[in-house]
Amino acid sequence: MELANGKGSSFRKKSGNEDSQRQRQVLDFLNNTQAWKRSGGRDHVFALPYPVAMWHVCEEIALSILLAVDFGGWFRQDSKSFNGSRLPERIEHTQVSVINDVIVPYSHLLPRLDLSQNRRHHSLLYFKDAEHRHRVLLVDERGIVMEEGFPNVTGREQSIRGMRNSEYCLHPAGDTPISCRLFDAIQSQCIPVIVNDNIELPNFSERDKETFRSRMAKVQSVFVYDNGKADGIGSIQLDGAVNHIWKKVHQKVPMVKEAVIRDRGKPAGTSVPLRSQCI
Repeated sequence: MELANGKGSSFRKKSGNEDSQRQRQVLDFLNNTQAWKRSGGRDHVFALPYPVAMWHVCEEIALSILLAVDFGGWFRQDSKSFNGSRLPERIEHTQVSVINDVIVPYSHLLPRLDLSQNRRHHSLLYFKDAEHRHRVLLVDERGIVMEEGFPNVTGREQSIRGMRNSEYCLHPAGDTPISCRLFDAIQSQCIPVIVNDNIELPNFSERDKETFRSRMAKVQSVFVYDNGKADGIGSIQLDGAVNHIWKKVHQKVPMVKEAVIRDRGKPAGTSVPLRSQCI
């Protein structure tokens, strides 16, 4: 439940907010189940497809395993109202945790290009956006293609052509440090150029472009949710995103069981951080 219809700060409002009411109904239902009472929600999994998903009840699900698309968590900084005189809005101890949670990939929008299909690139850098905020910086530069487009059929074909014909793809932050543009670039064999100070990546020292592309080809399947069937019904891909996500969740089972046992033996009145960065 994403609170996607809120404008400005309206998503914070509980009164008259349909998303807030639905979230409250979900938690009220769960709180009355034996499964929730047994573990306090620690063995429950919530899929959070957007940085402010389940925002109104975030503290109540903080002990659960969250499938989050980014490490942004429940953090919000309103650039229009933040002038340095006060801290941005933050809910303490409810950030996404590498111990508790699983970071899942965005669904890519462009089809996969196999390494064997990769061809000669006609441009150095490609970027397409619906806004002018980035295009004005690199416009008219040699070898750089900046296009305006939207996520419709025309825009999709535009992106396929642009990414596959370019050596590199510009990847500024979206609503979170990561966006689907990154995974589109990987599927298109276009080396992403990430422009962000709030993202941690492996230390890649490999400078050879073809070697880097071969590495991207090896992980392309990990980011695929689709099982290849028109109706989506049937078995999942063993090397696909869904299977990898549930493998990561399964790895957390021993930790969850131990945490439940600790909670039962905890002295009354003892409090612990809801979102721990260590076991």
